[in-house]
Amino acid sequence: MATIQYQGTGRRKNATARVRLLPGSGNIVINGKSIDEYFDFETIRREVRRPLQVTGTETKFDVIVKVEGGGFTGQSGAIRHGVSRALLQADPEFRATLKAEGFLTRDPRMKERKKPGLKKARRAPQFSKR
Repeated sequence: MATIQYQGTGRRKNATARVRLLPGSGNIVINGKSIDEYFDFETIRREVRRPLQVTGTETKFDVIVKVEGGGFTGQSGAIRHGVSRALLQADPEFRATLKAEGFLTRDPRMKERKKPGLKKARRAPQFSKR
């Protein structure tokens, strides 16, 4: 028996999150662990739950996430982006609400690449006159 599910892909920095929303009671599972096990900080957990709170669907959907790459901040941003896109599939009426909060915009900030002759992206070797 096929259940209804909505999918969304979210990205931030080097993190990519594949998100599935299933009808349920509000459980969030990330890479096989509960959100409380996966993220240590309450502020990050709050950021992940934010799209569900804004749309009032906290207890309507279970969220299952596979996330790769980046650190915990990038991953939480990617999950938030993916959840927002999946909610949009579930109900297009949420677009205005999610757009106003800025959850549908992909954060373009990335780490700048290292250039030849420099130690990092912009850090030049120390200058010495002699």
